[in-house]
Amino acid sequence: MAGSYKTCLLVDDNYIDNFVTRRILESSKFAENIIVTESPTEAIEQLGKGEIKPDVIFLDIRMPLMSGFEFLDAYDKLAIDKTGIKIFLLSSSFDPTDIKRSTDNKYITHFIHKPLTHKILEELP
Repeated sequence: MAGSYKTCLLVDDNYIDNFVTRRILESSKFAENIIVTESPTEAIEQLGKGEIKPDVIFLDIRMPLMSGFEFLDAYDKLAIDKTGIKIFLLSSSFDPTDIKRSTDNKYITHFIHKPLTHKILEELP
């Protein structure tokens, strides 16, 4: 899987989690470009304007102002080509409701429990 993606977008409000996840992604050579944002609303705006065209999105669930599921609702309404974009929920949540909602969402490729590791990256679909 290493190096198989051009652009990866990481959307998480937690600076430390972003730092750790970015280091894992970089050391794995997961993508050529890794874009990190702590604001899901900014990410939605940039996606909608075509400023960011990721192959993969790592998305946190629990964020203030806009949760990961609210992000997905906004993402669904974007008039962009979503073909081939993989979205991985990256969360510390073990709430069965969150996990069920993620498996029911057509955009979610996989639910990942934090922290992201090299082993998890290697096993991603």
